[in-house]
Amino acid sequence: MKTPRMNRSLLLALLAMLAAGLTACGRSGGIGGASADATPATLAANAQFAKDLPLDDPQGFEDARRGFIARPSGQVRGADGSVLVDFDAFKFVGGPAPDTVNPSLWRHAALNAQIGLFKVVDGIYQLRGFDIANMTLIEGKTGWIVVDTLTARESAAAALAFARQQLGHRPVSAIVFTHSHADHFGGALGVATAEEVAARKIPVVAPAGFMEEATSENVMVGTAMGRRSSYQFGKDLPRSAKGLVDTGLGKNVAYGSFGILPPNQLITGDTQALELDGVRFVFHNVPGAEAPAELSFHLPALKAYGGAENLAQTMHNLLPVRGAKVRDALRWASYMQQALDQVSASGAEVYFGQHNWPIWGRERIARFITQHRDVYKYTHDQTVRLINAGLTPREIADQIRLPKSLQTHFGARGYYGDLRHNVKAVYQHYLGAYDGNPANLDPLPPQASAKRYLALMGGPDKVVAAAQQAFDQGEYRWAAELLNQAVFGAPDHGGAKALLARTYEQLGYQSEAATWRNSYLTAAQELRQGPPTQGVSRASFLEMLAQTPTERFLEAMAAGLKGPDAEGKDLKINLVLSDSRESWVLWIENAVLHHKRAEPAANANATLTLTKKIFIGMMAGTAGIKDTLLSDDLKVDGSKVDLVRFFTLIDKAPGTFAIVTR
Repeated sequence: MKTPRMNRSLLLALLAMLAAGLTACGRSGGIGGASADATPATLAANAQFAKDLPLDDPQGFEDARRGFIARPSGQVRGADGSVLVDFDAFKFVGGPAPDTVNPSLWRHAALNAQIGLFKVVDGIYQLRGFDIANMTLIEGKTGWIVVDTLTARESAAAALAFARQQLGHRPVSAIVFTHSHADHFGGALGVATAEEVAARKIPVVAPAGFMEEATSENVMVGTAMGRRSSYQFGKDLPRSAKGLVDTGLGKNVAYGSFGILPPNQLITGDTQALELDGVRFVFHNVPGAEAPAELSFHLPALKAYGGAENLAQTMHNLLPVRGAKVRDALRWASYMQQALDQVSASGAEVYFGQHNWPIWGRERIARFITQHRDVYKYTHDQTVRLINAGLTPREIADQIRLPKSLQTHFGARGYYGDLRHNVKAVYQHYLGAYDGNPANLDPLPPQASAKRYLALMGGPDKVVAAAQQAFDQGEYRWAAELLNQAVFGAPDHGGAKALLARTYEQLGYQSEAATWRNSYLTAAQELRQGPPTQGVSRASFLEMLAQTPTERFLEAMAAGLKGPDAEGKDLKINLVLSDSRESWVLWIENAVLHHKRAEPAANANATLTLTKKIFIGMMAGTAGIKDTLLSDDLKVDGSKVDLVRFFTLIDKAPGTFAIVTR
């Protein structure tokens, strides 16, 4: 029996509470103010960086420009007209480092600014700068073998169209996904449709576990991770010497329409050979380091080695500042040793990765991989040594320094990852976040402790005065600690926010890691303008969510149950997805939401029947009245009141939470 329209309207309004968020990027009010210039302390710190490193070494620029064919112009836009990629946005990156950018990061940013179509060797081409990742094209007998399809359909389509414009039209004859991060598969539908893959029997190759990891990564904590990623990638920063200059792995992320193509050939062995369109690939599974599912490969006939993302022209991160599962430094180092052996055995004469630029020459490739191996091994071993000596994460991070032989290698410096952050990741990998000090077993929440600290120190004005003195002396880390207490303890104190914004700016201007710079500068921006008023939309993820198993959504729904409100509630709901022929029983017990795949329970309070498409639209916040209220594909049997009660217990954070204020 179908519900009356008014009842459906009420039901759908309540189901909208499941929506993932709204469209980016409005902001709440803040204190205002413009970005500051670099202080004398920042000038001195950056000058020391320039003195200690051979920043005029031309080798990186020779490599980044080698094989250049053509550069794109103009912009890549989304369906709504928004600018996803502006090929001229980073033209300011070049020449001497400005006062407001760490000179080592500036050099790296200039290298990543070499964008366009490049010939790596005969038969291998790369498109760089169309997104944060590279698209690699390998010439097969009948068409292009595409390695990684960038983040968004729009950027991938633009990259492939540009390549065809320069090299002539060839069909896509195979697709390889190197790993399960969205910037390497999200643009798949800009390269080939699912119908085309099926009709032309296009091989789609990926490592074992790819679909599970690719579709689950952002469902459970995607709201928080998406919010924090805007800090890591500097999404809302102006493209300028006082804003975004780089991300470490590339210029910036194309936040367009994300999709996926399910692989039809999985690499399951440690080493597995496969011929794609006449080209012999030797794949190597390398899971559990940079990504949960990842592969590298070499091309024997072309004497080329593809390092995916376990290798890049930067130290990688063992724990991204946006958040993720901690990565295994020791395993990562072991993969680098395997890569050395594979490169040596295959006689590879060129290395290319899915970020940054290639390296030519056997000796240089071996040295590059060796440096990466030893960065991760040194980080791991020295952190463990100091753990066993009783040091805490902050103490270890402040003490560890790489040996000079590793410090001077640009390809392993911390432009994306950072040694201090990676040290804490190793600690967390083994011992968790707790440092062993009982004072940190049950500390007060930040805002509560900040208010007490302010009272003890004589109020926010005195704290700001002390922070100003630290700021004037160039002690920005200490100034940030003091001002963080003032901002959390006295949220309406404009002077504290203003000075903390200036403090974060100077820390950002000094940061060699692009991720740290972007985080500091985004924090400064939000202190002045307020946090976003709207979260990141999941509407752009619909094509990928359509491939996500229903169970992932139900797990996320359970994690959104408002436990205190659910206490004592006893509700059971049947969820029937008519088109995918799925039947699930959901029930609340002990304030926990459970689910199991089963036929509808006879004793359920209500049964909700709808298509999976509508269900996904509800979960993503895109299913409107037209799609649902007027659809014959949704019906409710049983108690509508109980169904409403059930869905009102599901919380859905909008993804606009404050980070540097409360």
